[in-house]
Amino acid sequence: MSLTGTPFLYTLIALSVVAVALPLLMWSRLRGPRVLRAAARMMMLLSAQGTAVALVFVLVNNANGLYDTWDDLLGTGTHVQQAADLGADGTGGIALDRLPKVRQTFTQAEGPGMHAAGGVRVTQLEGRVSGVNAEVYVWLPPQYDEPAYAHRAFPVVELLPGYPGSAKSWYGTLHVHEQLAPLMRAGKIAPFILVAPRTTLLPGVDTGCANVPGTVNADSWLSIDVPKMVRDNFRAQPAPKGWAVAGYSAGGHCAAKLAVAHPDRYRAAVSLSGYSDPIVEPNSLAAQSPGLRRANNPCLLLRKATVPPPVALYLSGQPKDGYEAALALRKEAKAPTAVHVVYIPTSAGGHTMTLWRPQVVPAFRWLTTQLGQRPVTGDGTGKAKGTTPRAPSSVDSKHAALASGTASRAAAARRR
Repeated sequence: MSLTGTPFLYTLIALSVVAVALPLLMWSRLRGPRVLRAAARMMMLLSAQGTAVALVFVLVNNANGLYDTWDDLLGTGTHVQQAADLGADGTGGIALDRLPKVRQTFTQAEGPGMHAAGGVRVTQLEGRVSGVNAEVYVWLPPQYDEPAYAHRAFPVVELLPGYPGSAKSWYGTLHVHEQLAPLMRAGKIAPFILVAPRTTLLPGVDTGCANVPGTVNADSWLSIDVPKMVRDNFRAQPAPKGWAVAGYSAGGHCAAKLAVAHPDRYRAAVSLSGYSDPIVEPNSLAAQSPGLRRANNPCLLLRKATVPPPVALYLSGQPKDGYEAALALRKEAKAPTAVHVVYIPTSAGGHTMTLWRPQVVPAFRWLTTQLGQRPVTGDGTGKAKGTTPRAPSSVDSKHAALASGTASRAAAARRR
């Protein structure tokens, strides 16, 4: 029974009700020696508490997309078949343009949010370069199957969760496709293909989106195998034009690092409450040695770059939770690297999905403009409306405006 499935949730609800009702009905009706009655009552109390704790855990897990499978929760699963030394560029000397096309079979994904806004599809991908075998979730924009766009190639955004985190969380918890679909239909945001690959590849550790020879090639999985599969199976724009990567928390760190390290693969990145130094996540493989820390720190990568990468970064954060790291990245950036920092006040909430959910739309409006995409209307005219969000006054801003970064820092300070 799936950890995140509806049957398991309903089963726990039923067991919780029974566990509470049983002592109420049987407490004074138990017969036998005093010791046995005390033991039976203790077992009933423990059962009631155990089922209640399990139910709360499942509700929290489903709400935050922490663990997708039992293997993820128990730390018993691995998705790495091999981890060869692929070199500095992560290709292992393979001529990527000569690799045969990857033809995948997709099925309807199951779980919270997976059937909304046209549905999310899933496939099991064997990465030919990385040696990773894991699932990838894909959502297609409303225009994709319309006759007027039959010959159009669409921009792509890879979506990365935090750690621990499920690849489904962007759809099931942040509702990215449900938020963006109506704006895409209205011609306010470009019709992006949204791709969410698994990032929890080894039990009990965060890969840090790094290549660690002999352990995992997470960077090559995300920046080579997954994009190639998408281009081979869908009408996706070529890289780096029209390609971006977005993440929150540890996924935000990965998004910024992948874009800075691979400007030939991505044009832009969105990092929500991310960080630069992998040491912030103690379970990150990228934090296990000084060399790995330096090689996977986007701030240091910008500082050492002989030629500034032509990428744009959207970085949001709160004080002591991503904001200082964002300012440091902006300080290191030199043209053509562009860094847009969004200050999120502490009053908007903490390091949770509630903080990141209202940031989805502003981030994708920014991506629309930074990737040079034209939002399209239902009539196929391509006339964009509202593609560049204004900077409104935030004197009377509500929580959503503060959390999304559409409220100014000065006005937020006036509210405190």
